[in-house]
Amino acid sequence: MSLVANTGKLAGRTLFITGASRGIGKAIALKAAKDGANVVIAAKTAEPHPKLPGTIYTAAEEIEALGGKALPCIVDVRDEKAVQKAIDEAVKKFNGIDILINNASAISLTDTASTDMKRYDLMHSINTRGTFLASKLCLPHLKNSSHAHILNLSPPLNMNPFWFATHVAYTMAKYGMSMCVLGMSQEFKPFNIGVNALWPMTAVGTAAIAMLTGGDVSTSRKPEVVSDAAYFMLCQDPKTYTGNFAIDEDVLKKAGVTDLTPYACDPKNANNLLLDGFIDSPLAMKQHSVVTASVRRYHTSAVRYEKEGKPEGQIPTLFAAIGKSLSSDLVKKTQAIYQFNVKGKEEGVWHIDLKNGDGACGQGEPKNPPDATLTMDSGNFSDMFAGKLKPATAFMMGKLKIKGDLQKAMKLEKMMKSLQKK
Repeated sequence: MSLVANTGKLAGRTLFITGASRGIGKAIALKAAKDGANVVIAAKTAEPHPKLPGTIYTAAEEIEALGGKALPCIVDVRDEKAVQKAIDEAVKKFNGIDILINNASAISLTDTASTDMKRYDLMHSINTRGTFLASKLCLPHLKNSSHAHILNLSPPLNMNPFWFATHVAYTMAKYGMSMCVLGMSQEFKPFNIGVNALWPMTAVGTAAIAMLTGGDVSTSRKPEVVSDAAYFMLCQDPKTYTGNFAIDEDVLKKAGVTDLTPYACDPKNANNLLLDGFIDSPLAMKQHSVVTASVRRYHTSAVRYEKEGKPEGQIPTLFAAIGKSLSSDLVKKTQAIYQFNVKGKEEGVWHIDLKNGDGACGQGEPKNPPDATLTMDSGNFSDMFAGKLKPATAFMMGKLKIKGDLQKAMKLEKMMKSLQKK
C-alpha cells in the first residue's frame, strides 16, 4: 500500500539503513527497491527473533523481489568495527553510499527511578551514539555522491518539559539523534549532503508495537505512512533540502496526498488515532500520559515487592487458583501452550496448557512443546497474573522475555484477563 508514486529517482542509488530487517526501516527499503535502488540491510537479526518476525535475509529477499538489489549485513550499531565492515562491504559491492537512514533505536518509557543504567546505556548507545557513528563512518562516501542524504527517524526538538519529565532518559537518547540533524545539517552543507529528521504524527503499527500493545494496532497507521514520506524527502535536492524536522503528515501533504485514511490499520479509526510522543498538543500529551502511567504502576509494585517482600509459596497458590479457572471455552479462544521460567525468590518452571481438552496447568514443563516460553522474576510474575503488571509493560521494560510464537504470545494479556474474571 502506497499513496506516493515511485518516480525512479532512487534508481541505482545505494541506501544504508540501520534496523532494516523489519518495521519502518524495512518499509523504507521496500519503497526504494521499487525504484531499483541498492539497499544495505544493517541490522542484528540474522536468525529468527523469538518475539518479532523478519531477518536481514528475509528482508533482502523481499527487496530483490521488488527489483532492488540487497546486501544483508549483521550489524550492531554500537560496534564500530561491525559498522565499518558493513560500510566497506557496501562500497565494494555497490561502489559507494548515497543515502544513510538512521532508523535503529531502543526505547524505555520509564521515569528516572525506574530506569536501570543498563537500559539507559542501551538507549544512548544505539540511538545517539549509533546515529553519530554511522553518520561519521558513511561521511567519506556521502561526500562522493551526487545525491547524498542522511535521514534520522527522530522527533522535532520540542523543548516542552513534559517530554523530559515523562521519560528523561529516552527523551535524551532520541533528542540526541535530532541534535545530530541540527548540527550535521549545517556542518555538511559545504559537501551538499542533506541531513533531515522524520517523525510520525501517530503510532505506527509495526510488529514491535503490536507486541507492546497486546496485538492491538487498531489506532495506529501502517509503516507505509512513514516510508512514503521518507521516499519523498529522499527524492529532494540535498543541496537545498536540509535541516528539516519533518512530520510524516506534513510531508505527505506536500507530496499531494489529500486523504490519509488508507494508511490507517483500521480505517474505522482513521480519525481516532493514537498520537505519537513528542507531538506538542494537549491530546498527544494526554494519550502519552496513559501509556507511561502503566509503566509507573509497574515501578510502584516492583518497589513494594523489594521493600516488603512476598509470602513464600505465592506462585503455587496462584497456579492453584488458575487451575480452577480453566475451561474448554478458554482453551478454544486461546489455543496456546505457555511455559513459564520463573527466576528469583520462587525459581521454577511452570506451565499452562490452553490448547488441549479443558486446559491444564502446574509445575514443570508442559507435556507438549510450548508455543511461547516466558521468562521473568517471580515477583513480577505474581504481579502480572494479579493484573498489577501488564505483559506489554513488562516486555517493554525488559522484565519479560518471550521466546516462541509471536502471535500466540500476544494472546497472553487477553488470556490473563479471562483468568482474572473467573
